Amino acid sequence: MKYFSFTLIVVLLLSLSGCTGASIPGKNGGISPRFRVQNTCKTDASLQIKTSGGNTININNVAPGTISAYQEVAPGIVEVTIMIQGDSNNPYTGTFVAVYNQTFTIVVKQTTPPSVTVVSP
Repeated sequence: MKYFSFTLIVVLLLSLSGCTGASIPGKNGGISPRFRVQNTCKTDASLQIKTSGGNTININNVAPGTISAYQEVAPGIVEVTIMIQGDSNNPYTGTFVAVYNQTFTIVVKQTTPPSVTVVSP
């Protein structure tokens, strides 16, 4: 009986140790949030991204009709400042909440005045 109890405890501990952290975002299975920039304006757009982790990411001269490469960002509130080349009303600002296992597209739209939308597919 003692052997059975010892075996049961060992099996239980091994099964629990295999589960640690697997479902915790950012640890093992969690993927950091990512974003990219799509510029639909007729001139270049430059962005400054301030993350909740305190980092700043600058993406300069996103050409009209193009989409930038993805960038990783810390989860939390992300502040976006956009400068559109030749626009006298600069800068444009916005925020969004970045979460684990999500990708986001920051769309700079050719409207009057220009607008910014964040899309999560």
